[in-house]
Amino acid sequence: MKTITMTKYIKKIALACLSLATFSAFAQEEEETKKPVSISGSVDAYYRTNLTATDRALGEGEDLSFIAPGTSFANETGFALGMANIIAAYEGEKVGAVADVVFGPRGDDATGGFNLNQLYAYWNVSDKTTLTAGRFNTYLGYEVIAPAANFNYSTSYMFSYGPFSHVGLKADFALSDDFSLMLAFMNLTDENSNLTGEYSVGAQLGYAGQFLNLYYDGEAKLGFEIDYTGGFDLSEDFYLGINAAYQDNDGLGFYGVALYPQYATSESFTLGLRGEYFQEMEAYGAIGTGVEDSSVFAVTLTGSYTVENLIIKPEIRLDSASDDAFLDNDLDPTTSLASFLVAAIYSF
Repeated sequence: MKTITMTKYIKKIALACLSLATFSAFAQEEEETKKPVSISGSVDAYYRTNLTATDRALGEGEDLSFIAPGTSFANETGFALGMANIIAAYEGEKVGAVADVVFGPRGDDATGGFNLNQLYAYWNVSDKTTLTAGRFNTYLGYEVIAPAANFNYSTSYMFSYGPFSHVGLKADFALSDDFSLMLAFMNLTDENSNLTGEYSVGAQLGYAGQFLNLYYDGEAKLGFEIDYTGGFDLSEDFYLGINAAYQDNDGLGFYGVALYPQYATSESFTLGLRGEYFQEMEAYGAIGTGVEDSSVFAVTLTGSYTVENLIIKPEIRLDSASDDAFLDNDLDPTTSLASFLVAAIYSF
């Protein structure tokens, strides 16, 4: 009697183990077939003070402004917010999509209040060809909108002049291990909706981490821009980035060059410099003087200290213009401005 009972008990245990194994197999198969969606992003804030000018805001209401370099972002004084961005990405074997939502002053300035940094889908037609449709960040220039991807926290004049993003269709081709080609058909730069019926075209030729970029829209907005972006690892610890650009729309435009030397003193700290010369061809207003053919030379020294996912960036910036682009402590026009900021960027 005991033997029969024990046999039944053993059979029950075996049946339970078999059921558990079957359930685990189905669960593992279901887990493997789940869509690989990832969530990432960053948040940032900063403190900025002018060393050669007052920190108090000027004007009132919508005309409120701060004495600051004539570039995008990080232009408030005191403690200020940057932006928060949340990126949801799906990466399939052949197709994928990215939704990059942004909040905060930096995101508002970059997206025109749409709160969408990027929103696109792509199709890997083959191992060497990818088609992308939607809103994507610009391929022009060395710097980007998200501060976590830049070394310097404040941005350059060439970046601030734009473009920031494009809405359209682009095709990326891997021509070889070193060569790449991108062709694009888009709305006018930084336009989410096409209200005029005008379009732009773009191209990028890449070789071993060096990129030659082109943009053209006739005379509809930017006109024509050619841009070189690249960099070289001069040693294990020393990197040199380079950006040069020329933009012209019937005589209005700019040209400039910037160097980005960076030296890693340890695994957690890197010191970097951005030296930029920026020249307006006519009084377009990027520098803020309203004077024809204004130019500016800006030097930005940035430290980058990393603690796990947190980056602390202290930064000293010196801007020197050919005309009275700034104000001093007495609110008198002056050609130069010295400022200091420290930023905190957390990535997840």
